[in-house]
Amino acid sequence: MAKTALADIIIPTEFEKYAIERTAQLSAFVQSGIIEHAPEFDDLASGGGREVKMPFWKDLTAARQILSDSAPLVVNKITSDQDIARIHNDAQAWSANHLAKVVSGDDPMQAIVDLVGDYWARMDQTLVISALKGIFASATMAGNKLGIAAEATGGVSATTQLNGATFVDATVKLGDRGDRLTAIALHSATEAALRKLDLIDFIPDSEGKAQIKTFQGRRVIVDDTMPVRAGTTSGLVYTSYLFGPGAFAKGGAPLDSTPLQGGIGTEGVEIARQALDSDTMLINRRRYILHPRGVKFTSAAVVGDSPTNAELENGANWSRVFENKNVRIVAIDHNN
Repeated sequence: MAKTALADIIIPTEFEKYAIERTAQLSAFVQSGIIEHAPEFDDLASGGGREVKMPFWKDLTAARQILSDSAPLVVNKITSDQDIARIHNDAQAWSANHLAKVVSGDDPMQAIVDLVGDYWARMDQTLVISALKGIFASATMAGNKLGIAAEATGGVSATTQLNGATFVDATVKLGDRGDRLTAIALHSATEAALRKLDLIDFIPDSEGKAQIKTFQGRRVIVDDTMPVRAGTTSGLVYTSYLFGPGAFAKGGAPLDSTPLQGGIGTEGVEIARQALDSDTMLINRRRYILHPRGVKFTSAAVVGDSPTNAELENGANWSRVFENKNVRIVAIDHNN
């Protein structure tokens, strides 16, 4: 006798596709262009191993030579380097009890389906912020950082705060590439301070349904997980980040859609049942790359198969390989 199973209601392959699409739609970093889908990263993530190596030719840097009939030309060479990205393997499991459905009169499993995109979007944003902390803890990124913060409340002034003038100083960190910086991520307390200075503009989106915040023509992303620390003596030091388009590249491996042997679902989305507890479980797995272009992950201090957020925040795991101005990220340590 045929019966309708949960796998017929939540189709694993469709759930996985939906989760990926909704994650992109709901991510402020994706919508602002900071995270860019890179099809080549899909292919790289689909391979085996823990990391991918991406060699590249460095630019030609030889000085001008004057042609002479008495001295030969000096022969130069082209050199290479490589970017390295770590592959992440994440999973999350959710459970819903039979009584939760019948007593509430609503379907908790459907709520999970509706909310999964928001969840993964938050996880991606958390991963990016952890990576940023680690990147700028590396001495190799000193050229992309503007440190103007006072370490005591009494030292706070316009020169230590984020404002129109100091923002320009931050963009100059990329020299003639500063105009490529198109978005800024900052703490809500920083955004509020800028609004008090009347420096935040509001423009309608393309559909006229929402107002997009901008600062000096750059799109504003407000996130209270942005770094904040106590000053050495008193007060607070905030870190804001400027980004160029595609500062982070993302690609995902489509997990095997073959039905699991002895189970329900696929590698990407598995459904399990604890009958005696009346519990239904949904497991969602991901294999993907989310990497800052031009700053290699050295894996110098990583214990497991995938780096934890704490390991991403460790500067020992990062080293810049692109020229400073070609890394599309600038950090600003400042007061409000």
